[in-house]
Amino acid sequence: MTRPSPLPLIQALRALAALMVAAGHAQFEAAGVAARAGLAFAPASWLPWPAGVDVFFVISGFIIAHAAVPLQGRADARTVFLAHRIARVVPLYWLATTLYLALAWLRPGLLGASAEGPATLAASYLFWPMARGDGAVQPLYSLGWTLNYEMAFYVLFALALPLGRRLSAAGVLALLAGLVLAGQGMGRVAGPLPVPLAFWSDPIVLEFACGVALALARQEGLRLPGPARLALAIAGLVLLSLAGEAPALPRCLAWGGPAALLVAAAALGPSGAVGPPLRPAVMLGDASYALYLAHPFVVRGARVVAEATGLAAPLGPGPLAILMLILAGVAALVLHRIVERPLTRAARALLAPAQKPDPAANKV
Repeated sequence: MTRPSPLPLIQALRALAALMVAAGHAQFEAAGVAARAGLAFAPASWLPWPAGVDVFFVISGFIIAHAAVPLQGRADARTVFLAHRIARVVPLYWLATTLYLALAWLRPGLLGASAEGPATLAASYLFWPMARGDGAVQPLYSLGWTLNYEMAFYVLFALALPLGRRLSAAGVLALLAGLVLAGQGMGRVAGPLPVPLAFWSDPIVLEFACGVALALARQEGLRLPGPARLALAIAGLVLLSLAGEAPALPRCLAWGGPAALLVAAAALGPSGAVGPPLRPAVMLGDASYALYLAHPFVVRGARVVAEATGLAAPLGPGPLAILMLILAGVAALVLHRIVERPLTRAARALLAPAQKPDPAANKV
């Protein structure tokens, strides 16, 4: 088996997606500082910052289908795939959730956490969609709503994985489209659906399907020349900017469509080694999961420290937001190297230990 070739532009796009989400939260914290200090601050609105999640979803669909090629045809494909996904996603998320709970208990007002029962706590750790006391269908650590979608996508992908490259992609697309159609249809006929079904059948899951389709297109040999990919990237950014943070179209179209253009621009070009200009972006892309999960702690902590030390006013909300992003990026790189990678390796060793070669296999 050979691993799929690396795609540095995809990793750089992961960095951009994580930075978009972090930028939205950093500007929110900076706006709070400005309001308390009586300072003027207008958050930048040239991109809808929450749309970084939509870029992530399309990338996720692409990467999963792209990276699963070596597993196709193996009898243990489903088991190994799910073990690797659990090892990649669960440890750091559980760590972030536990840290959130600890801080909520020690400093209840720091994170704005509300009291929830044991059922919500269990659902948060098990990636099960459940409405909180405030009505939001989010886990205790609210960023985890995206991971509830990710885990559901992994299960659907695992179901289709043994079918082979083309059939598995078609199967995943059919499952995702069927889930959305069934959920929307049942909602119109039977009224409000149970929370998990309503959550999983949201059209946002079609963004994963876009990524899977792009992976299949690449596997079938589709490559676009540089000018065409540049045009796709520019079109994606322009359409995102035009959509704004309150789009008139459904999210999967307003943000998911441009996100698919950006991923296509990064995915449908040649593979190769990382050049020096891209290396910092690729490094941050490798740490994008750590950046996504850790940045709320960093930006809130930076705000608290800036206000407590009296630096918030002289620094200004704009520079403070930029400083928050820099600190979040540095924290993510450190966390990725000293915490995330060792945790992932340990979890993989536990859940999917490497098989030792059979000495008898070389005997005639």
